[in-house]
Amino acid sequence: MKAIQIHSTGGPEVLQLVDIDRPTIGPEDVLIRQTAVGLNYIDVYVRLGIYKKDLPIVVGREGAGVVEAVGAAVTAFVPGMRVAYIDSPNLGGYAEFNAVPARFCVEIPNDISDDLACAAMLQGVTAQYLSTDSFAVGPGHTVLVHAAAGGVGRLLVQLAKARGATVIATAGGADKCALARSAGADHTIDYRAEDFLPAVEALVGAHGIDCVYDSVGLSTWERSLATLRTRGSFVLYGAASGPVPPIDPQRLSAAGSVFFSRPTVVHFTRTHGELVERTNEVFTRMHDGQLDVRVGAVYALEQAADAHRDLEARATTGKSILRP
Repeated sequence: MKAIQIHSTGGPEVLQLVDIDRPTIGPEDVLIRQTAVGLNYIDVYVRLGIYKKDLPIVVGREGAGVVEAVGAAVTAFVPGMRVAYIDSPNLGGYAEFNAVPARFCVEIPNDISDDLACAAMLQGVTAQYLSTDSFAVGPGHTVLVHAAAGGVGRLLVQLAKARGATVIATAGGADKCALARSAGADHTIDYRAEDFLPAVEALVGAHGIDCVYDSVGLSTWERSLATLRTRGSFVLYGAASGPVPPIDPQRLSAAGSVFFSRPTVVHFTRTHGELVERTNEVFTRMHDGQLDVRVGAVYALEQAADAHRDLEARATTGKSILRP
């Protein structure tokens, strides 16, 4: 089968198209003939070596397709079933086939395409737990969502609005601000044109934000912290501009005894039942028209390097996918 493999860490050029054997499955795995593969910033971290993996490796952790075969212990899935998966512990996503533990898979509803199911998995589930468990968004809350035109950001705006919050969104450029507004943001701030901190304060006053959702990291975290009310919540779920340095707990105290969390999806999908519960809400909201999941760019498998360049340049909106 064709796959994208890295033999050394580095820039996008290390993503190489190769021919390798199909993966073998264990008793609790499913073999998926992939029709859509999700691109995520964590793939960049693996490629750069920030997240250490034994090399060579096929990168990618998310996808959708058709079950080709199942392990002896698998009862929830059968060959021919359309499935999507949220994680693949051994990666292997950038390929025509992937072997994935069944507990990371869900069946795709009939009215949802493979592309949209793939787009809704990691990003949709992330937006779901961010708006329910990391901080329980509800009526009367005012939240700040950075990178609100991105895959998770735009879904997070929609879910926060659906739960009754006022949403202030930041994005880079007029077009991305328009995307955030189309998702339901009450106010948008073009961070390329103005500093978001005084812009937020002009809207809600000093320390007027209940929760900040920050996926940008290094370039935003200090000003994000400054927007929060006493006992507000800072939810850091990414680091597109670079990792946040170690934080002295006294800074959180001085900021108003704020809550600081760095959630990751594995801790919010600890069982197959929890994964199904979260994806059911996402798929139901998609079906009912309450959640608009969008596929942005679609790349051929051999264009993986170009896809990573666009991802790092923040030139993407919505979900980017590879087509095996």
